Amino acid sequence: MTLSPFHIAIPTDNLDSTRAFYGKLLGCNEGRSAEKWIDYNFFGHQLSIHLKPDEIRQANRNPVDGKDVPVRHFGVVLPWNDWQQLADKLKAANIDFIIEPYIRFKGEVGEQATMFFLDPSQNALEFKAFKDIGELFSK
Repeated sequence: MTLSPFHIAIPTDNLDSTRAFYGKLLGCNEGRSAEKWIDYNFFGHQLSIHLKPDEIRQANRNPVDGKDVPVRHFGVVLPWNDWQQLADKLKAANIDFIIEPYIRFKGEVGEQATMFFLDPSQNALEFKAFKDIGELFSK
């Protein structure tokens, strides 16, 4: 089965900080935009960010592997080395992590590197990488 790009739309309260975060920090190419929205190539997927300050709010959290994971979040599964490079880049940029980069389920089926952080509008992102990508959906 061929993987199709997903499309997700999220709110922001400031398009300038959105451009700095997604465009400059994460390196996502900007696509179409208008006065109140911007599209990005988010690691091969379409991320549409709309100026809608009244929809900004932090996600509630649930415990996973002893950590408080934001329930409402999105992100990308990266190759292991790419994940490490991004983690190093974000640390160097002094990103305030919700969950610092670490290895979850170490030595178990589904072992993965993961990290959580917020964009400037409080949208939670998770980036992860699997030691064995074949275990992405393993139980």
